[in-house]
Amino acid sequence: MTSTRPTWAEISRTRLIHNHDVLRRLAGSETELLAVVKANAYGHGLAECARVLERNGARWFGVTSVEEGVALRRVCPEARILIMSGIWAGEAETAVEQNLTAVVWEPQHLDWLEEAARRRRLGAGTIPVHLEIDTGMSRQGAAAREVTALTERMRPGSPLRLEAVMTHFHSPDDGQGTRGQIGQFVAALVAMEVRKPRWDFVSAGSSANLLLHDDTTALSGVAKQLGARRMVRAGIALYGYSPLPTNADAAWGAMGEPSPVKEPGLRPVLAWKTKVTSLREIGTGTSAGYGATFTAHRPTQLALLPVGYADGLNRMLGNRGWVLIRGQRAPVAGRISMDQTVVDVTDIAGVAAGDEAVLIGEQSGEKITADDMADLRKTIAYEVLCDIAVRVPRVMVE
Repeated sequence: MTSTRPTWAEISRTRLIHNHDVLRRLAGSETELLAVVKANAYGHGLAECARVLERNGARWFGVTSVEEGVALRRVCPEARILIMSGIWAGEAETAVEQNLTAVVWEPQHLDWLEEAARRRRLGAGTIPVHLEIDTGMSRQGAAAREVTALTERMRPGSPLRLEAVMTHFHSPDDGQGTRGQIGQFVAALVAMEVRKPRWDFVSAGSSANLLLHDDTTALSGVAKQLGARRMVRAGIALYGYSPLPTNADAAWGAMGEPSPVKEPGLRPVLAWKTKVTSLREIGTGTSAGYGATFTAHRPTQLALLPVGYADGLNRMLGNRGWVLIRGQRAPVAGRISMDQTVVDVTDIAGVAAGDEAVLIGEQSGEKITADDMADLRKTIAYEVLCDIAVRVPRVMVE
């Protein structure tokens, strides 16, 4: 059944394409740009965003799991899909069947994939994998000492083919830390190259690296020397947000150095909206919401919105957040409920049931961003966007 509840998220095709084009220009024609659409495209809608990006020329997509990969394969039958968090027991058969490419770093990953290949009687080099090397993230990836044993298993004759070698930078806005990781990564690549395995991509860097003039660009030269291409995995910037600290420019200035931050003009892709369903007047001293945490200090008009923490509007925004109604900010009054939120519209003239309320987005020249919400919650825009519940319909707009 189509949702008729007046709470929805609008996803802009035009803005998504704009951001994708910006990132491709920053990456350059010799670098493969992988579009990260994991976690329901950072809350924007996996199928909807992947279709738009594929039509705009995206060839590679990154997802979290085999389950997400299968969902993406239904809408992008020709795309290359990378399972960025690896595979689990029992998933290799599906990964091979659906032509999903796994990130590997454990011997058991190779065991599972080889077993699936044997069951299907697949020939040599028919299953591409991306080998992740841990250079300091300490999350996933093989240690340098483990790389030789893993690559030995992908020699000619194996059904597995080493298509890419990758790593993940833990602090891409920290030049010194990233340079240290790059040094470890390049050393591992050179050691592997001596043994003459084959691979197509050197995969390192994310949205932050594309938005910075930083040392990761040297990896393009390293990749070329090894007969490969560089790959960069772009996520949050596709959706219009920078992963860099808001004070990044100032921080570089304080060190007496010119800022390396690029200003690409990213545009937030998602707007989250609802409508006023009811209005009421309350007198001075009257409370509102669970726990009576809001008390009117004057005659007050309250507007009821059909959106709550089950939709992803975090309870921490109670008495702290705001929405836009008629181009003005209406503060949240009291605690946010599971399915409803009350806002104070006393100072906004003419508010009526049916008026649009913007939780994230723009209205009459005013705007609220996921960064604004994140600041109030002491978190990051990623979490704000990913928290928007699946029950909130995503509507594609221009």
